[in-house]
Parts: sequence; C-alpha cells; structure tokens
Amino acid sequence: MAISWLSTSTAGRCIHSSANAHPLRLVVGHHGPLAARTSARRSISSSGQAPKSEARPRSRMLEGVLLGAGLTLALSYYAQSKSIRLDGANVGHGSDSVHAPPTKTTKHDQLPEPLESHKYASKQEIQQAIEELRKVLPEEGIVLTDPDILTTYGHSDNSYHPTSPHSVVVRPRSTEDVVHIVNIARKYRVPIVPYSGATSLEGHFSGYPTGDICIDMSGMDKILEIHEADGDVVVQAGVPWEELNRTLKDKGIPLFFPLDPGPGATIGGMIGTGCSGTNAVRYGTAKGEWFLNITAVLPNGKVIKTRRRARKSSAGFDLTKIFIGAEGTLGVVTEATLRLAPAVPTRVAMAQFPDVQHAVSAVQEILNSPNGPHLQCIELLDDKMMAAINNAGEVSRKLPISDTLFFKIQGSEDAIGTTAAAVRATTARHGSTRFEFAQTDEEAEELWESRKYALISTIGSEPGARCWTTDVCVPPSKLPQLVSETKKDLAENKLKSTIVGHVGDGNFHALILFKDDKELQLVSDAVHRLVRRAIRMDGTCTGEHGVGVGKKEYLVEELGADTVELMKTIKRAIDPLNIMNPSKLYPDTERSADGH
Repeated sequence: MAISWLSTSTAGRCIHSSANAHPLRLVVGHHGPLAARTSARRSISSSGQAPKSEARPRSRMLEGVLLGAGLTLALSYYAQSKSIRLDGANVGHGSDSVHAPPTKTTKHDQLPEPLESHKYASKQEIQQAIEELRKVLPEEGIVLTDPDILTTYGHSDNSYHPTSPHSVVVRPRSTEDVVHIVNIARKYRVPIVPYSGATSLEGHFSGYPTGDICIDMSGMDKILEIHEADGDVVVQAGVPWEELNRTLKDKGIPLFFPLDPGPGATIGGMIGTGCSGTNAVRYGTAKGEWFLNITAVLPNGKVIKTRRRARKSSAGFDLTKIFIGAEGTLGVVTEATLRLAPAVPTRVAMAQFPDVQHAVSAVQEILNSPNGPHLQCIELLDDKMMAAINNAGEVSRKLPISDTLFFKIQGSEDAIGTTAAAVRATTARHGSTRFEFAQTDEEAEELWESRKYALISTIGSEPGARCWTTDVCVPPSKLPQLVSETKKDLAENKLKSTIVGHVGDGNFHALILFKDDKELQLVSDAVHRLVRRAIRMDGTCTGEHGVGVGKKEYLVEELGADTVELMKTIKRAIDPLNIMNPSKLYPDTERSADGH
C-alpha cells in the first residue's frame, strides 16, 4: 500500500537520538527529489542484496457514550475474532473475491489492554514469525533480513527522525500475500509497518522499537483496469501517481489523476496520509471523491472492499474515508479504484509583489471572482525562495528576487486568455510590480521551472546545512496574517528559511535550515510556535504531510479530547492488538512501565 510511515522518535518538537540513530539527515521535503532514495530501495535485487551505502472536553455524558460505544465495538470485534480461522473470508465481489488462508485462534485473540500498554513479540517470537514468513512466502527476494536492507527501510533522507531499522522486510506481490503476512503478525503479535514510496516527513515508516514486520508494497505496482468510458482506473497500492499519469498519456487516454503530492509518492501512501499537492485549488485532496473504493486487509486477516465502483453511493457511511488519513493504523490497503479527470489545456502566469502580504491578499479576490474556477494552482514563493532558486542554477533563466505568485490557468483558449487578463488586473490592484503570462506550452514549462525546483534549491542554498520542512493550513482569509507573523518570527530568531505555499487553499510550507544543535533547537521552537499559531487561527497542524509521530502531540489541541478519543475507539475496535503501525497518529496518553 505505499503507505510510507513510522518512526521511533516522539513529538514533532524534538529529535531523539538512539543507539541505532544516524546523524540527522537532510530534509528534502515531501515535494522534493526522491530519485536517489527510490533508486537505492528499488536496486535491492531479487536475491535480497542491498547497496551498502545506503481541548475542548465535553460533558461526562458524551464521554460515557463514547466509551460505551468503544466497549460495544471491541466486544463485537472480540466475538468475531474468536472464529478467526478465516477459511471463508473474501471480498465478496464476484470475480474479485480474495480467499484468505486459514489460521488458528491464538492466545492473543482476546480483548486488548488499553491502546498504549500493549506488549509485543519477544525477539525469539519475532524470529519464529520470520521463519514462518519464509515458509509461507518461499520465493527468493520476498522475505529480507540483511542488516543493510533493514537499515535502508528504516531511514529517510526526507525526515528529521532518526534511522530505526526493522526486524524483517517482506515484499508481497498480491493481496493474498498480505493476508499471509498479517495473519502471522497477529499470531505472534508483531507490529506491522507499511511502506512504499518513502516520501513522508513525519516519521511514518521507521521501525518499531521492539521489532516489526515492514511490508514493502512497492512491488504491488500494477495498473489492473482502465475504464476510460467511466473515467476511473483500478490499481494496486504501490503504483506511483506519476507512472499512472504517464501510462494514461502514452495510451492516448485524455484523462489524468489530479492529486500530485510530490515525486515518488504512491497510491497507498497517498491514501494513508490524506495527501493533496499543488492541484488542490481546483481538484481538492485525497479526502474528496478521488478514491471510489479501496481493498484492504484488516488486522484480523479479513479482506474487505469498501464499496463498488459507482461514482456515488448512499449505502451506509463512507468506509473508504475511514482509511484515508489513517496512516496504516487500521489495515493495509492493497488496491484502489481512482476517479480520473479530463486533461485540460493549461498555461502558466507569474506575478511579483513588494512583500508577502500584498501577494497573499490578492489570492482570495482571484479565487472568488467568476474566473476562479479556471485556476488550477496558485503557488507562493517568497523572496528568499526566489533567491535560492536563482543561486542554485537549476532553472533556465533567473527571475527578479521578489515575493512571487505562480498560477496555472486551465480551460479553452478563450477562457485562459480571459482569466489571465483578470488575474493581471487583480494582482495590479494589490501592488504587483511584474506580471508575466506564458503564451505557449514551452513558455509555460520554462516559467514553471522556478516552482518545480523550489525545494531542492533551498537545500543547496546553505552549504553544510540541513533542512526541517513543515506545513500548516488555515482558512485562506487568515493566511496573510499567518505568513506575516511567521516570517517576522523566523527573522527575529535569525533563522535561515524559505517559504513555499499552496496559498489558494491556505496551505504553506516553511523550510528552515540549521547547522548545529543550537540552531536545531531554535528551529524546533519556531516550528512549535508556527503550529500553535495556525491552530489559534482555526487551522490545522498539518495541511498535507500527515501526522505520524511528528505532529500527534497537537491533535488534542486541534480536534479536542473527545474527538481524539473517538478516533482511538475506532482504532481499538478494528485493531484490538494494536499491531497496525503502533505509536503513529494517535496522541500518547499514559505509557506503561516498559515504555509502550
């Protein structure tokens, strides 16, 4: 499932060291270049050899209702799990049926302890699980235990979290393979960490401290069915979104999948983190209607499909949405049906401003105008980002160093022309000092280069520095204030940073550089203030990076204790043994004596 998650470090404010931790790694960001990382992982051969280099508390009555509901759900699950042999489990959709292999009820199939106090498999039990995995999945290159491989899969160049190796990496090729893995993990109570694109930033996919099974979904990368007439496609979870769009284009199909979280991201991970990207202004996010259904393997080994392929359904509540943003904590997504959009002619425009406030203030007027629907992207690059891009030498031509908005405008030739003229007039009223509109595809590509290379340019702007990338999102009308206060805060603390934002939907990213522990602490404090600032403005701690471990400390403040408890109630009901990506997403409460 491409769900790229996990880490052993806690809360996003600080970076913890460990016996296995490598020095802090360079953060490229979730839109950054991942070719080296992906190449290193995918270069692991079929023989399994890895490259060596590599709150708002509500009434007690509501609390009682929630807890009662949780107990009822958990007891219901318990009753089902006592017959967990699964010899009849299947998806139940005709030819799509997936039969799960039988398994015996174990001593672990019982009502669980509280979520944070689970105890997992011993080292000896993990070895027994590995041996059983080898028997069930005997093909060479499927079950991997080489130490270099385990370290590679427990590390990300794009995260500030320390390396934390896994106990074993398993590379399934089918939903049936995933069922085998989940059944063995449940039998021995071994945590499962889904993995694929490895593009996440918030500590989603490094190893669990007591040991775990890392499921690498990247081998499940088949495009199964294309329904051009219906405008949808069925894919396995390891399919990269870029590869999907290339395939559609190569086949001459005038459709595309519009979610674009960044290079290297795969469909399962996009589901897990509830992604979006630059196209969110026009097309929304993963939590819209882009995922029509998913196939998932639950912690009890059963395989479900959340709904059929119809464009809409009112048959019960939306089970698909439960898995979107769950970060692999409720099950392993193996397939999905994606809704596609028509490919529309697109041009690029750029407007520059004397300061960020003038730039951001123009955005809402543009979006709320009659021409707003023709805007596909509105991206902010601040003056420091433009300077970094010019200095990096990645672009074909340098642009003036100024706070800049980039626009993608789509539609017919007349619609594009009319919208471009309206955007030019609006930006002029807000103090724009320069406006440029690309007349051809070639000009559009050249102009968009500056946005394309924004993050990699920041990384190279300060030799020897590392980078912490974070994001928040607020109601668009609050964005000018948020950006202004954040830039002032960063300047007062003498932190080197750049800002890039999907400002059309109130989402922006701060990329903050640091060279030593002293600067790192300053960065950590600045990120903490940024998140709290956004929440005070009725915003969110994470616009599109997910929660992982890096931002789970903020969820109670953002959502309220009762809402978070409802999330935990659902988690306990579906995963009573807490083997699915434990320690992610859900805020910590109490910890047991052994630290779990």
